[in-house]
Amino acid sequence: MFWLVLAGMTGLAALAVLWPLSRRRAEFGRPAGESAFYRAQLREIERDVERGQLPADEAASARTEAARRLIAADAAETAEALAPGSPRRRRVAALAILVCVPAISLGVYLSLGQPETPDAPLAQRKADPSSPEAIQFAIAKIEARLAAKPDDQRGWEVLAPVYMRLGRFDDAVGAYKQLLRLKGENDPNLLSAYGEALLAAANGVVTSEAHAVFDAALKIDPRTPMARFYSGLAAEQDGDVAKARAIYEELEPKAKGEAPWMIGLRARLEALRAGKPLETPAAQARPNFSPEQLTMIRGMVSGLAQRLADKGGSAEEWARLVRAYSVLSEPEKAKIALADARKALASDATALGNLDALAHELGLGS
Repeated sequence: MFWLVLAGMTGLAALAVLWPLSRRRAEFGRPAGESAFYRAQLREIERDVERGQLPADEAASARTEAARRLIAADAAETAEALAPGSPRRRRVAALAILVCVPAISLGVYLSLGQPETPDAPLAQRKADPSSPEAIQFAIAKIEARLAAKPDDQRGWEVLAPVYMRLGRFDDAVGAYKQLLRLKGENDPNLLSAYGEALLAAANGVVTSEAHAVFDAALKIDPRTPMARFYSGLAAEQDGDVAKARAIYEELEPKAKGEAPWMIGLRARLEALRAGKPLETPAAQARPNFSPEQLTMIRGMVSGLAQRLADKGGSAEEWARLVRAYSVLSEPEKAKIALADARKALASDATALGNLDALAHELGLGS
């Protein structure tokens, strides 16, 4: 049945191309450069996908439609070029179209398509939900909904940990603040997650604000593991290695998973037992991303960089780009982004001051 439908569609496409050959030149006219238009449209679709402005499922259908029209436009322009000639040339053109259009279409489909793939429900034909484009599209939808309904607690609960996994630590801080506003400050685990976001946003330093948050969590429940680990990290950063090690060893049996604090605890214990000093806070606290997370993050960072290069953006967006490159351990790109940000925000003295502070914090020079 599928091949009958395909044959019918091919026949209709050929008929659409042959129809102009049956008319006199004065009876029809095709806008010049239509093929170029559809080629440009295909390129624009690819750019929109790279910038994260077009979801993968919509991009696939748009490519298919543009490609179909491009084939028809190319064939029609060929027919128009042959039209002024003799009837024999028209017949030759018609025969060539009848042979070439189906042959080329079938060849392209067999090469690029998957004719043996069984039918799948619509939900299964959507883009891979783990792709950078799909993730960015989903985040944008949640952000839009939260902009309209900032009291949507579930939306913030979804978004806050996603921001952390993507290295968008400043955004994670804001999201956890919203959750604390909505849920109150009596959940030690929520307070610990907020403190972790503050620590990550400070590039691994347990600031006085983060320290106060962890203390508040421990006052509610002194057994809260995450808060206890970061209180130990604060002690180690302050030079009290004995206190830090005692906390780490007490928590070690509970740190068997892959949560950031568990990974950090195992790393700190290993270093202390090997007699290694504490690394710089920025290095020791940087999240350990999986290959899939790195691919996703790099895709989103690339989209942000392209958008800022094309359209500019706010000081916060430029700072996010600089910090993202730093988190990805790409200091040269971070320095280039910093220079571009200073150029774009040259008239904003406050923004330039914040960029200088960010450069100092990340160790990017003045």
